[in-house]
Parts: sequence; C-alpha cells; structure tokens
Amino acid sequence: MGTQPPLVVIVMGSRSDAAHCEEIAAEARSYGMQVVTRIASAHKTAAHALSVLQEYEQEARPRVYITVAGRSNALSGFVDGAVKAPVIACPPASQSYGGADVFSSLRMPSGIAPGVVLEPRNAALLAAKILGLVDKKVRAAVIAAQSQRRERIISDDDEIQ
Repeated sequence: MGTQPPLVVIVMGSRSDAAHCEEIAAEARSYGMQVVTRIASAHKTAAHALSVLQEYEQEARPRVYITVAGRSNALSGFVDGAVKAPVIACPPASQSYGGADVFSSLRMPSGIAPGVVLEPRNAALLAAKILGLVDKKVRAAVIAAQSQRRERIISDDDEIQ
C-alpha cells in the first residue's frame, strides 16, 4: 500500500443527514482512515452521483463506501452497482412509516449487496475491519479499540462486586 491511509467515502442523500454522517466520520478517523463526505442523490442527481463515485473509483488505494439515505434508500443499491469496493448502508433512524422504511435498505435486487449497519459507529467499525485486512495501522487500531472495550467491561464488573 502507498503512503495514503485507506479511504472511507461517505455519501449522503441530502444535507439533512450531516449529523449522522459526522458520527460515522469521527469514528472512522479514530481508526486512522481518511474520510471524505459527499452529497449525491440516486433519485435527484444520478449523473452527479456517478461522477462522484468515478472520482474515487479511479484511486488505487483501498476504500469502503458508506451510504446514508433514508425513506426510499435507492442510494445504497445505486452505489453498490456502480463501484468495485464494499458498500455499507447506514440509514438514519426514522420514525416514518413506523420504521418500515428501513426495509428499503435491506432488500436489494440480485447482484446488489451492500451491507446494512444501523448504528453509525458500528458502520465505521465494519469499514475499519474491512480495510484492516490490507492496512496494518487500521488493523492495529481495531484490535486496540476492541481490547479497550473488553477491559472496560471487566473493570466495570470488578467495580460492582
């Protein structure tokens, strides 16, 4: 691998998802990955979305895309069909339709397979685990974070005894 860290490309469907994306981005950076955040809609700006994706697909370094779109989440499938790298769908929490809109992130056509992770920090963790397969620094950061979480639980257990 070159000198640049692995890349996480967060693509949100609209600016209203910015806070959700920032939570993902902050966690991804904590593992040593570079993060870029873009806005592109599969429904409203398909040509722009493809242009954005082509920009990152030309890079040689390892990358993972994390898509953030709610309601009718065409973005995740659209991105997955257009790129070679893994795609993680992380739709924002919604009360619309009794939460049933999450199903648009779960059901995809044949040959389209973005992973779905509902918790923003866990979406970043999955990206780190994927990119840690090819980047030693990211892998070490994942291992350290897992160890810290385990130690915290054991410490909490010791305190309550």
